Amino acid sequence: MKLSVGSSLKLVFRPWVEGLENVPTAGPAILASNHLSFSDSFFLPAVLDRKVTFIAKAEYFTAPGVKGKLTAAFFKGVGQLPVDRSGVRGAGEAAIRSGLSVLEKGELFGIYPEGTRSPDGRLYRGKPGGLSRVALRSGAPVIPVAMIDTEKIQPPGQIRPKLMRPGIRIGRPLDFSRYQGMENDRFIQRSVTDEVMYEIWKLSGQEYVDIYATAAKRQIADAAKAAAEAQKAQAAEQTRKPESAQAAVAAEPVAERPERKPEGTPAAGERAGHDPQGEPGKHGERRNAA
Repeated sequence: MKLSVGSSLKLVFRPWVEGLENVPTAGPAILASNHLSFSDSFFLPAVLDRKVTFIAKAEYFTAPGVKGKLTAAFFKGVGQLPVDRSGVRGAGEAAIRSGLSVLEKGELFGIYPEGTRSPDGRLYRGKPGGLSRVALRSGAPVIPVAMIDTEKIQPPGQIRPKLMRPGIRIGRPLDFSRYQGMENDRFIQRSVTDEVMYEIWKLSGQEYVDIYATAAKRQIADAAKAAAEAQKAQAAEQTRKPESAQAAVAAEPVAERPERKPEGTPAAGERAGHDPQGEPGKHGERRNAA
């Protein structure tokens, strides 16, 4: 499965790679990469001759139906290990145990120090617990990796992937044996993680943001929610304006208008044959003549 998936990716997308010589041909090592796309866990193993094991959320392996079984088979075939992320602390410990088990077998373990995919293509602060503890407990070297342009292949909301060449830059191994036995010191954890993230930043050329990607995602979601609510309120206000205008017109008092008599109608006090000015009319003239 790994061979067929990797061969297909290389044939279709033709990823370029720099620094393959920095990956040892044997023995354990940790590949610490930035995380731009769902496909990162497939492109990196595709360019290496050795198996790389990443961890993936357990839901990919337990979904029901034919589609669920095919998805589980695919993830197992490309070297993914299921981890239950239902509890934050439990998920972290499970990831550490999975990583150590892979390294104890002398294999390559892949990890994303940011903890989640970048929401906007920038590089975010690395989480200190997982990477540093796995590295210091195992004694394995940490190899920084930069994925390039993988987020452009299939942006969020796009169904069909874009045919383009992603890139992979692999840096020199980092040795943290000087901190051996200090994996529970939070200052050491922070120092190890920051050093790795600095090397990833140099390889990737990304803009660095000194907050966690999870926090950035919350900010983006909150901003989108606020914008949607503002748009909804604006639409409701626009709907109310015509109704208010109609109500105002209906409430205005009707001005009294002077009564107008039809043209040719005698005015009040006028009588046929009588001149209101005291001058006799035609009928009066005829009576006098008589």
